[in-house]
Formats: sequence, structure tokens, C-alpha cells
Amino acid sequence: MSTVSTAPTTAPVSLTGSNIHLAFGTNKVLRGVDVHVDAGKTTTVIGPSGSGKSTLLRALNRLHEPDQGDILIDGRSVLKDNPDKLRQRIGMVFQHFNLFPHKTVADNVALGPQKLLGLSKEAARATALEQLESVGLSAKADSRPGNLSGGQQQRVAIARALAMKPEIMFFDEATSALDPELVKGVLALMADLASTGMSMIVVTHEMGFARSVSDTVVFMDHGTVIETGPPAALFDNAETDRLQQFLAQVL
Repeated sequence: MSTVSTAPTTAPVSLTGSNIHLAFGTNKVLRGVDVHVDAGKTTTVIGPSGSGKSTLLRALNRLHEPDQGDILIDGRSVLKDNPDKLRQRIGMVFQHFNLFPHKTVADNVALGPQKLLGLSKEAARATALEQLESVGLSAKADSRPGNLSGGQQQRVAIARALAMKPEIMFFDEATSALDPELVKGVLALMADLASTGMSMIVVTHEMGFARSVSDTVVFMDHGTVIETGPPAALFDNAETDRLQQFLAQVL
């Protein structure tokens, strides 16, 4: 099984979303959400579909601008920062891989460092090969994405995000589009990344991952945070009826 072999090359940061509100028209998707991840730690966001989990990640990296609230990295507000510069600090792995099918795996990973970080073609490829090795896919560097399994493509997407030397990683349902037998390998890779000291916010339906890897678990429903705390507190001693009901359905 592949492991992430290197620690983050950029110092990890803390991130706080404070009183985040976001509406699409009359649909209030986020209703005063508070979420935090300490530097080098992992916060996992769980909850039923439609609870606002994925929208929260998009608000935190300003793909959707919050209507109200604040976003802080290491205690400093980033709401007035250039959003493109902010997103270069945050690695994002989506449910779908979004790889360019006509480019090789290595070229997919090298594109960001070359275009956005200003690396030479040679330096960007070297970075790509390093990250592909870290996710166990150096042998696939010159393959096309279509020749890889879904799990391998998602690992390429993780390598692509890491190649940008992010200070924090967001994972939005990174395993939900995979065949069941491929999920375990990607979750193991994410767990390895957490163990290296990368700051991570993970939206997931994988309760085993949330319990075993998280430092903090956040339970959301209908755009609000219902409970937050250490995994043992939420999974073994849920305080609210809503979380107890949710866990009874998914465990």
C-alpha cells in the first residue's frame, strides 16, 4: 500500500471559519457555521447529504464568497486577500478527479506548479515526479488518466494538490465516486498524509476514517453545526438526539 513519504514542505497553518453564512437566492445553505482546524491537525465534517458540508469547504476557500462571517488563517482574516492567491495556499481534492485526459499523469501534476508557481518545465516535472512517487504512482507518470483506475486517478489528484505546496488540504467526499474496493487505498493515503502533519479539513461519509484519523469531528445538519468535539465524544457519547439518530443510520 502506498504511503505519503514526505512531510509537508510548507509549514501547516490553522484555519478558522467564524459565523459563516451563505445563501443561494432564498435558500440559506450555511447558517452561522463555526469550524476550526489546528495547525498540523485533521478536522472531519460529517452529516447527511444536503447539510452544507461541501458548500462549507467552497466558502472557506472562497469559491463561494460568504455572505457573512470571517475566514482566518493563523488568526489573520483572509476575506480581503486575492482569492486566487488564497486558493494557492489551500490544496483541494474533489469528489471527481478533473484530470485532463489528453495530458500524461505527470503533465497533469506539473501544470499548476508551472503555470501558477512559475516553475520551469523541468522543475515542474521534477516536482510532479516527486509527488507521484509519494502517492505510489511514479510508474504511471507517462500514462494517460484514462488508463488508470478511479483510485489511481484520485491519488493523482492528491499528488496534483500537494505539488502546489499547500499549507492546508481540503478533501470533499474524495472517495464517494470510487468503486468500494478502491476506497480503502485512498483513505489510507489520506490517513498517511494526516500523520505527516498536514493541516486537513475532510468532508466524508466514511465514519471509520472520521473516528480513527480526526482530531476533531464536526456534525452538520441543515446548514448548522449540531455538535463538535473529539471523535470519541461524538461517536460514543453523542449529546444531541439528531446526532444519535444520524449515527444509528450510518454505523
